[in-house]
Amino acid sequence: MGLALTKEHIVAPPGFNRWRVAAASVSIHLCIGSVYAWSVFNPPLTRVLGVVAPAADDWTLGSVVWIFSVAIVFLGLSAALAGKWLERVGPRLVGLVSTICWCSGFLIGAAGIHLHQLWLLYLGYGVIGGIGLGLGYVSPVSTLIRWFPDHRGMSTGLAIMGFGGGAILGAPLKTWLLNHFFHAPDYLGTVETLRVVTEQGRQFVETASGRVEVVVATVAQAAVLPGGGAAGAYVVGTGSTGAAATFLVLAAVYLVVMSIAAFSYRVPAAGWLPAGWTPPPESASHGMISAHHVHADEAIRTSQFWLLWVVLCCNVTAGIGVLGVAKTMMGEIFGSALPALVTAAFASTYVLMISVFNMAGRFAWASASDSLGRKNTYTCFFVLGTLLYLSLPWFASMAGGAGTVWQLWGFYAATLLIFTMYGGGFATIPAYLADLFGTMHVGAIHGRLLTAWSVAGVLGPLAITQLRERSVLAAVHELVAQIDPAAFNASFGEPVSQLDELVRANTVSIEKLMLLVPPGTPDPSAGIYNSTMYAMAALLIVALVANWRIHPVASFHYVENARQKG
Repeated sequence: MGLALTKEHIVAPPGFNRWRVAAASVSIHLCIGSVYAWSVFNPPLTRVLGVVAPAADDWTLGSVVWIFSVAIVFLGLSAALAGKWLERVGPRLVGLVSTICWCSGFLIGAAGIHLHQLWLLYLGYGVIGGIGLGLGYVSPVSTLIRWFPDHRGMSTGLAIMGFGGGAILGAPLKTWLLNHFFHAPDYLGTVETLRVVTEQGRQFVETASGRVEVVVATVAQAAVLPGGGAAGAYVVGTGSTGAAATFLVLAAVYLVVMSIAAFSYRVPAAGWLPAGWTPPPESASHGMISAHHVHADEAIRTSQFWLLWVVLCCNVTAGIGVLGVAKTMMGEIFGSALPALVTAAFASTYVLMISVFNMAGRFAWASASDSLGRKNTYTCFFVLGTLLYLSLPWFASMAGGAGTVWQLWGFYAATLLIFTMYGGGFATIPAYLADLFGTMHVGAIHGRLLTAWSVAGVLGPLAITQLRERSVLAAVHELVAQIDPAAFNASFGEPVSQLDELVRANTVSIEKLMLLVPPGTPDPSAGIYNSTMYAMAALLIVALVANWRIHPVASFHYVENARQKG
């Protein structure tokens, strides 16, 4: 079995259909690309104990979002470390190890949810699953570039399209599984019929069997429950969001699909070229497509590598933070203004459409780069992307006004366009690297470049969560300033002086405060992401400058010249 996995034993026979490798690559990327639907897990993971609403001991959105970040960090690190190994052993063995790690991550994550141990989710889905992501991501790239030298951008765009489109299958599958395994907690009744006591931010109700901790669900929170629900008090720890069972089912499904795909990988024979195709002269692309090769160790000594690193890092940072909270963001900005339209199903569909456009952008932009040139393609990304990010706060600021519906669709369309370029940036990078450094070590070079993704996986969620939390806290204090202290005390069982503690315990939120403020008070939820959007636009400007500075690699970096120097 070991021999059947190594590179020298999976050389394709004459007449082999190269599209079989493309299909296997897309299959693996579709499975691991479901990481992009992580935001579907945000609501259930922040309500593991409370189920209908966050309990005091439930995980916060900030702590859950970081699981996604850790997975992306280890994606980049494993890709960088495994690049040379991939070139040595071939894509089949790497793909199989990716399968084992990715599925094990779900199994360990399920245990973490069941035991309510956050560190197990970080270890499983974040670390081990992230290693699986990195190995699965790089396993087909250099192979496809060698199978499709006549269409570098298109071939890598096709495979990486699968990664961007993973949430197209993953989001509805995860949503269906969560709803299927959902179990509502014990319902005690409305707050008017119960004596709810608040102690140190927690809420309790006296029952015949003793005091129990409860969460108080609003009408809006109860309405989005699978099958519906009633507003009132629910006993903490008596229901299930279905997240643990969903993790187990996904592990089984991905194990089957990815194993079949990994064993479908083949590498072309030495010297193989597509029938009737000859490499174009270097002058045909003004020197931006090199006929020479640069070793992976030499590539990281060039300015071109680090400029591309900055390009990728800024582009990913600008998109990945928004991607991780997409479902939550849509509900917070437009949910209160258009509750009948912006439902949980609408937000889930929004995540799905982001995946559709992310996937389409990977194939469309990467294919277009074969004609436009990689540098020109990235210039389009950053100029247009900057303008779109700057438009989002304006669309959001109109939530609650007369033009809310069309502002919603403007926000919707702008973010979808942004994610075509976010995905296109990923898909075009391998071809950009092959143009500059040749194809001999492109897998190893690509792996090292993906450390930019690791950094972005930290910076993006950190920026959006920190900026969001600051905006939320400021909005809470502004709303409380308009509420009579006695009314606040009556609603939450604590004086205004305990506001920060009540916020940390999830007892006080913008949504609950809006029920107490004077009529006509604007809902500040629509503006809590504005500072994030401005920061993302600034990052794209940095990326634009870095891309402008990229030029062909100097000849003394070529493999043949480096050997002569040695």
